[in-house]
Amino acid sequence: MLARAPKRDLPEILVEEKLITERQLTRALEQQKKTNDKLEKVLVQLGFLSEKEITEVLGKQMGVQFVDVETFALEPEVLHTVPEHLVRRYKVMPIAQVDNKLTLAMADPLNIIAIDDIRLVTGFDIQPVIATEDSLVKLIDRNFGATELQEVEETVKNMAVADVPGLDVVQEEEEISIDKLKAMVDEAPIVKVVNLIISQAINDKASDIHIEAEPKQVKVRYRIDGVLHDVMSPPKHIQAPMISRIKIMASMDISERRLPQDGKIHLRHSNREFDLRVSTIPTVFGEKVVMRILDKGSVMLGLEKLGFSPETRTRFEDMISKPYGMILVTGPTGSGKSTTLYSCLNKLNTGDRNIITIEDPVEYQLTGVNQVQTNERAGLHFATALRAFLRQDPDIIMVGEIRDSETARIAIEAALTGHLVLSTLHTNDSPSAITRLIEMGIEPFLVASAVIGALAQRLARVICPNCKESFSPPIESIKKFGLGVYAGEEVNFFRGKGCDHCKRTGYRGRAGIYELMTMSERIRSLTLQRASSAEIRKIGIEEGMRTLQDDGIRKVLDGVTSMEEMLRVVYTESQ
Repeated sequence: MLARAPKRDLPEILVEEKLITERQLTRALEQQKKTNDKLEKVLVQLGFLSEKEITEVLGKQMGVQFVDVETFALEPEVLHTVPEHLVRRYKVMPIAQVDNKLTLAMADPLNIIAIDDIRLVTGFDIQPVIATEDSLVKLIDRNFGATELQEVEETVKNMAVADVPGLDVVQEEEEISIDKLKAMVDEAPIVKVVNLIISQAINDKASDIHIEAEPKQVKVRYRIDGVLHDVMSPPKHIQAPMISRIKIMASMDISERRLPQDGKIHLRHSNREFDLRVSTIPTVFGEKVVMRILDKGSVMLGLEKLGFSPETRTRFEDMISKPYGMILVTGPTGSGKSTTLYSCLNKLNTGDRNIITIEDPVEYQLTGVNQVQTNERAGLHFATALRAFLRQDPDIIMVGEIRDSETARIAIEAALTGHLVLSTLHTNDSPSAITRLIEMGIEPFLVASAVIGALAQRLARVICPNCKESFSPPIESIKKFGLGVYAGEEVNFFRGKGCDHCKRTGYRGRAGIYELMTMSERIRSLTLQRASSAEIRKIGIEEGMRTLQDDGIRKVLDGVTSMEEMLRVVYTESQ
């Protein structure tokens, strides 16, 4: 727990130590009322105090030591005790380690969430000290290195507004004419920045690129292994040409900035083909762009590569080998449901079956599989396509998602009339798939007859094998998992220290965490009685169902993933 001196007001300390005068304080407080900024920020903006001076005072107020980290040369073993993504997220830096105590320089030493997260990951007791945010950012960049994107960011920041044609007379984004935008997007700096954002994302194995408009800058973030990372902050004056360049590449209308748009970019990078699904929406400060990166050569995953335990995989493969019935894969967006379904189709696609899919959209093209994409404008919905499928003599039908009662009813009918139906639902666990179908208006006797089983899943980041190490976490952290630990007993968990192979995150790749429920006679009986998902779950566990938590804990103990990652993807989402 952070030791704190008796609390004194910041203005009181500043005046007592004669750092500012009463008149300066009065002026700062008046300015604060207008801006609603923190007093310390206003004092720096008015030039009454430097950031270093105000940080020293804040340290006295909080009862923590001030440290000037500008000239610090860190030992490598201390530097990498905290993963880079946490260092950058919380603007902290480990500066010393003695026995089990880690001294952590922080811009906000009262950030209990940051301290708890880092204590959990490192296993050390944390001794916070305070440092200026600017000095911490410089120290982080000096020790972890600026990325190629950051170097380009510096380039575009140094571009004068006049360097971009038409921008010298532009005050607001809405005033930029279409002719000016077209001239701007072909300029070399804009082309270079957009190309680099995309190529760097592919090199970093990102699944999505987010470009977000803010009041004074643009934020670029990558989703890597399911987690968003800040990678670049271009200046505001290149926002319009940069977004327009992307819209032109995606065959979108650059003159329309008030409505959402969707587009697609097909490109080749390092002799591999990629599709980028582009989506734009209007926000208060300009358009936000999200690009989903689809690697057309990486979809052919086998079920053995998804992270199933041998027992669960055997049961699931037996389930999908049934000639008819419905199998549901559940989980939140981004939990790998589509990848699991594609892997199932890849295994079932033996050439002697007629396989048809309806998807929104078709993410990957599978040879030998008849794939149909929904088309809202033409009236081709999931339900419409399913009706047509039943006249196409199918053996296996894959429905991208069951969103409404009509789609659910037709899919159930297909499963009852001799077809194997695979689909997804947005539920937190596998028992909830049963109750969700009933809530959609499907009669319980139809659900009980059609559903073979349900698979709930999450994706957890895998510890980087290159920098993996074992450690003994604090007892209170272990107890969060519900593991019984005796006094003095040592339990070894694993973590990634961070290295060049994993870009200092400690993780590389992802694996699935699964909960497979089979439709047994007892669960079928509960379904007919409209039992709650909690009652169904209880029976499932009695019959040997391994829950998401159980599978996740097993993967932590086996060293596949970390305790921190489990708390993030399973406990937070499932409880």
